[in-house]
Amino acid sequence: MIVVIVESPFAGDTDNHRRYAVKACADCFLRGETPFASHLLYPQILDELKKDQREQGISAGYAFWPLARQIVFYTDLGWSPGMERARQRATNLGYSWEERSLNRDAP
Repeated sequence: MIVVIVESPFAGDTDNHRRYAVKACADCFLRGETPFASHLLYPQILDELKKDQREQGISAGYAFWPLARQIVFYTDLGWSPGMERARQRATNLGYSWEERSLNRDAP
């Protein structure tokens, strides 16, 4: 199984976004991938409403990128500012990335 980094919206409607991220991770498993979604883990430890802790969580998530084969963006709910930032980072650093939709890309 290859490791992929899952990017999906989180801020705002966090309950709905958390459910969506879990479905995105399940989709990765169906594709034979091992997903990592830092936005499902770190908000349980760090306070998303405190800018310094949010940035700490984002940086911690980026630390896992070198372990992944690809960054995958699940976009049924649109592109959040955090996802845009991650896409720009992936592009600038030469990481492979892919846009996915749970509604149309089922394996």
